[in-house]
Amino acid sequence: MAATVQPSNARTRTTRAVGAPPRALRLLAGAALAAVLASCATVQTTGSAGPVAAPSETPAAPGRWTFDDTRPAAERDGYRPPRKLAVLLPMTGSLATAAAPVRDGLLAGYYGERRTRPELAFYDTAGTAAGTANAYSRAIAEGADQVVGPLGREEVDALFHSPAQVPVIALNRGSMQAPDNAAAFSLAPEDEGDAAAQYLLKRNARNVLVLSNGEDAARRSVDALTARLAQNGGSVVGTLAIIGDTPVDQTPVLQNALASGVGVDAVYLAIRGNQARVLAPQLSVAGLATRPRVGSSLLAQGTGKAEEDQILDGIVFPTESWSTGASARSLPPLTTVSRDLPTARGGAARLFAFGFDAWLLSGYLEHLARTPDSSIGGATGMLRISGDGNVMRQPAWATWRNGYVVPQADAGG
Repeated sequence: MAATVQPSNARTRTTRAVGAPPRALRLLAGAALAAVLASCATVQTTGSAGPVAAPSETPAAPGRWTFDDTRPAAERDGYRPPRKLAVLLPMTGSLATAAAPVRDGLLAGYYGERRTRPELAFYDTAGTAAGTANAYSRAIAEGADQVVGPLGREEVDALFHSPAQVPVIALNRGSMQAPDNAAAFSLAPEDEGDAAAQYLLKRNARNVLVLSNGEDAARRSVDALTARLAQNGGSVVGTLAIIGDTPVDQTPVLQNALASGVGVDAVYLAIRGNQARVLAPQLSVAGLATRPRVGSSLLAQGTGKAEEDQILDGIVFPTESWSTGASARSLPPLTTVSRDLPTARGGAARLFAFGFDAWLLSGYLEHLARTPDSSIGGATGMLRISGDGNVMRQPAWATWRNGYVVPQADAGG
């Protein structure tokens, strides 16, 4: 089943459901609210990609992408949307809960755009490889000239097995590289680890001690951190395994690491916030509180009570621009949106911002693909497309001050 939105231009907003089940009708009923919430949406683009590209990254070859040249010319900022955008999401099945905030974030961006918008059609993948294949085939048959989605890793693998007939922005990274005419966008732990390494390298912190709880997201971020440090003459001088919500005292091990011949320039915390609350005093006793302490987004989990989180003051972690208030020109404030939309509250806010950025990427895909030094400021951070088809995200940075999460003032550069 597909739900379709067909505006002839930004001033004419005609909505209709094509063979849509009640769930899809509710989806479209919520679009008007998304329009109100996104009424101040604008976009920032730059001519610089920000972080220095890794040696393995190369500019996108002209032949890698095939765009419809019959579309109206691009706007001055590079905005050139497709004529018909198909969105492949698991609106039913085990991934439906995650898909809802992604969908609503995309709709907020769509209705906030005052310039020409494409016809928009949603296709349910049901969270399966077979459902994805069927949804994609139907979207192409019904005239889509660009596709956003699917969301699940298995779904992305199913789509990436075959050449992309039209430009595709998958909303996850699969087990294989994106084929020609496709990009993979995700809130990947690898991006966080890479960004953390760059953050530390810019501060001349090359010898990094890692504290990791061993979760999949932690391991992936640490691997990326390690790789980026190695590319720039740095290294991980040691990794401490942090186990359980109340990990054992690591003070002696931390002191030994600091006293070693190599020394410790910074600490990377791939652990949850409740674990970090136990370890932060130990870092102080060991003499590491004055070193840069940077974590993954896992740090935001298990926090939220200022009286308990004060011990985390000064620890820096990556987050979404929107949640820090740094992207007010891209979306209304998070507090405003979350008051009216359940899909923008709590942990779902991250996926809502992700969906909003999926819309931005759809409108600026050709600009980003053709000019790899360019980037776009979204709700999740600064976005660009690397030569291998991955959407690279430079996140915003936050810290704690008196137990409250605030933007990190000196995170730029």
